[in-house]
Amino acid sequence: MHRSFLSYVGVVAEVSVNDNGKLVVHEVWNCIDAGTVINPDRVQAQMEGATIFGMSLALHGEITAKDGGIVQGNFDTYPMVRINEAPTAIHCHIMESDAPPGGVGEPGVPPVAPAIVNAYFAATGKRVRELPLRKAGLA
Repeated sequence: MHRSFLSYVGVVAEVSVNDNGKLVVHEVWNCIDAGTVINPDRVQAQMEGATIFGMSLALHGEITAKDGGIVQGNFDTYPMVRINEAPTAIHCHIMESDAPPGGVGEPGVPPVAPAIVNAYFAATGKRVRELPLRKAGLA
């Protein structure tokens, strides 16, 4: 669960671990209360993008410095979730509200990683305390 830009977002993930010990995210459910929504299709698109970006941060995201500069310069050195890692479905529920409109871009990102690692814990009983998950050999 996360609140920012006057919006509330909750995320739940369904995951498993494959035969190679890698985390597989099957489906993601998110729910947003963004106040008065003018364009629901746009909200859904933003939440889908936030899910993929949040997964990218959880699985791969890391910025490192060397000799006073950032090592990652583009997507060849800062990987994003690829289609073979993406969930088969991202479900978005938009709460009906008459509150003032809130944000729908950034608020969907922060709760994705906790949803994934908590689903991993529920599936395996093992806690992960450091991101990105590739450091733990899960991505």
